[in-house]
Amino acid sequence: MKRLPAYLLASAVFLTAACAVHPSKRHIFPAIDGDTIFILERTPGGTDSLGRTFIIIEGDTLHTSFIPDPFEHSGPLREEDFEEIAREIEVEVPAIKAIVEIETGKTHRGFHAEGKPVINFDLTLFRRAAARRGINLSKYKNSPALQPVNIRKYGSQQAAQQARLDAAMAIDSIAAIESTFWGMFQIGGFNWKLAGAPSREAFVEKMSKSEFDQLRLFADFMNNTGLLKHLRAKNWAAFARLYNGPAYASRGYHTRMAAAYKKYKSQASK
Repeated sequence: MKRLPAYLLASAVFLTAACAVHPSKRHIFPAIDGDTIFILERTPGGTDSLGRTFIIIEGDTLHTSFIPDPFEHSGPLREEDFEEIAREIEVEVPAIKAIVEIETGKTHRGFHAEGKPVINFDLTLFRRAAARRGINLSKYKNSPALQPVNIRKYGSQQAAQQARLDAAMAIDSIAAIESTFWGMFQIGGFNWKLAGAPSREAFVEKMSKSEFDQLRLFADFMNNTGLLKHLRAKNWAAFARLYNGPAYASRGYHTRMAAAYKKYKSQASK
């Protein structure tokens, strides 16, 4: 019997833990080198005295919370990530990339620091949201949330935005989340449910996890709104009106999207 190299052991163990396998069955996993095989025998596990789940593999007890997920997405989006979601929502990859370019500019990134998604805190929306929730913002007039963006103080636009959001969260987290646009697709926090999140907190957690999670939220948002048909038809004006607001034309959103799509479509055909 051949065994997996040490660097592949975690992946094989994860597969055994994740799959719905029958207890005491033996399973064969081909390794990525094409000929290495590792056979695992799993017997029933359970929960220990601390509430941690575990499995038993070939006599060894392994706590599943310590087993890394080899399929977890991290880092910048890969081409196959775009292709996966594009197939799922039945749109062209260049159309999705066009939105990323318009919303993120030259960076094409969903994070400005580790665990910190690109954000745009909207003070006008926050004032309205706070008023709806009966919050008197005059009590917080010195809060950084209510001050102009101070790039010089914080060192960058995103650091300044993060400082404002943090201060707004201290005032009221619901109003703060819903008044912020999140990630590489700049989805408004008020759309957390349409983005498929079970709660505002889960929405922020996903936005803060990876660019793929941001892409997944975008896909759910497309599926749960009337936007998808316009993106499929490449009706840039109709899409921009709903996605960017009534003033989309003055910003040239639709024409910039058309140009970006044309660029990525051309690149894909080479």
